[in-house]
Amino acid sequence: MSALGFYTHVATRGDLLGAGIGSGPAEWEARLGFDYLDVSSPGFIRRDYGLIEVSFQEEENAWPCFGISVQVHRLRLEGTSAVPEPLRSSYGAFPARTGFEDLCAAVAAQGFSVEPDNDSSTTDIHRYRVVQSGARIFVVTEAGASDSSHAGDIWGMSVSPDWWKHVR
Repeated sequence: MSALGFYTHVATRGDLLGAGIGSGPAEWEARLGFDYLDVSSPGFIRRDYGLIEVSFQEEENAWPCFGISVQVHRLRLEGTSAVPEPLRSSYGAFPARTGFEDLCAAVAAQGFSVEPDNDSSTTDIHRYRVVQSGARIFVVTEAGASDSSHAGDIWGMSVSPDWWKHVR
């Protein structure tokens, strides 16, 4: 497997090593380990694993995941230290940059398609949606001097509960 394979899996399947929307904090720990930072407020936890951010909301004494973000841009600043060890073990090296066109081709090879899903609030990042799943892909449109981004780089990805219903 490869980092591109990982991004393709997230875009088309929505889980990371078997944990996904609805999985509780203990399941995420079992999959990604204990090297994380929690930011919490009453009824909410955002768990930051570096490359991965997972959000939980308290519901009837449980803490199901309601959102997954893959912060690809962090690789340009933090390198492999941003990638949890279980992902490195499963997928190998994660390059600092991954191109949107490469991801689109890999997603298409899985029988999925990608379409623009922009909002007008930003011009330097464009948003795309994997049609069959609803996963969002954020793409750099203007090179950034501070983080070495290039137009066409993947900035990040997100998975939400509405998406999860499509693939289950």
